[in-house]
Amino acid sequence: MTLNEQQRMIQETARRFAQTEIVPHLKEFEAHGVSEKLIQKLGQAGLMGICIDPEWGSAGADFVSYVLAMEEISAADGGIANLMAANNSPVLAALNDHGTQAQKERFFPGLTSGEMIGCFALTEPHTGSDAAAITTRAVRQGNNFVLNGQKQFITAGRRAGVAMIVAVTDPTAGKRGISTFLTPTDNPGYKVLREETKLGHRTNDTCALSFEDMVVPKTDLLGQEGRGLGIALANLSVGRIGVAAQAVGGARTAYEAALAYAQEREAFKKPIMEHQAVAFRLADMATQIEAARQLYLHAAQVHESGAPSLKEASIAKLFASDMAEKVVSDALQTFGGYGYLEDFPVAKILRDVRVYRIYEGTNDIQKMLIARALTSD
Repeated sequence: MTLNEQQRMIQETARRFAQTEIVPHLKEFEAHGVSEKLIQKLGQAGLMGICIDPEWGSAGADFVSYVLAMEEISAADGGIANLMAANNSPVLAALNDHGTQAQKERFFPGLTSGEMIGCFALTEPHTGSDAAAITTRAVRQGNNFVLNGQKQFITAGRRAGVAMIVAVTDPTAGKRGISTFLTPTDNPGYKVLREETKLGHRTNDTCALSFEDMVVPKTDLLGQEGRGLGIALANLSVGRIGVAAQAVGGARTAYEAALAYAQEREAFKKPIMEHQAVAFRLADMATQIEAARQLYLHAAQVHESGAPSLKEASIAKLFASDMAEKVVSDALQTFGGYGYLEDFPVAKILRDVRVYRIYEGTNDIQKMLIARALTSD
């Protein structure tokens, strides 16, 4: 597709930010986590609330611009891209679509500026893709709700200043008994049980949370009571387009590193790029990356048009995440033994891209959603 001026500008802003503010500090961020200063710089660059109206200090850009920026940040580091994704969508997207004016005035300035970051507390220890099976309870007591339960795999669970929490408000109503809250994390009932040690995405904090008699005012309800599952699932669907963009970013960096290495490394008295086996492998990698990019851009355009995009989002996420693992593995193969060393870039990327086949709905779930859409069209 041909990008418009704003899309190109945001893409270039994100690319420049990634190369100047993230790449030179990756080893430090991998060892100690991303700094609060970097989150603030992301906000100052307009990357923490890309699609939010300019009246809140944001770019007011379209969704295509957002996923283009996501690819660029992910090309530098997947974990930081995931922090940015959690803040932009679902947290800010849900607040934009369902929040009251008072909630927007309360949370938009901090979330878009990078002064604080949001987390999305949906997944629980016993529920992954089956979001309707959550058991965290929110019991009404006067003008408040009291929350009790646990959440698992929550990106930015420790550093977040505000949490979007999905909980059961009416256990007799099934899917219509689930509600969403947007509430500060400085509540004494909000507890971080642990920060997980992960295979990849080591630059962000992924946490297990506990809510222990956490008193939340009813004014922190996001949208109508009983509509929380729909809010959560709608944003998960859109988020899958962002995951596809993240996958493309990681794969692209691995491919570029492998291409450069293949032109420098010699075997049998010539660069290995001149050996057909290596050249064809790189040709396949380039083709797969471009195909995945076009799928996520198409899904983003469909979403931006206002048309249903669940199938397109699932297709983009499924293809791009599978592609990323294969392309990065092929990049490692191109490096040979050096690819297996942490001193070279591909090992880290391989650790980072594996999660794209898991979060925002596993790829098995994506196949189910795509198959269901095929028979309902």
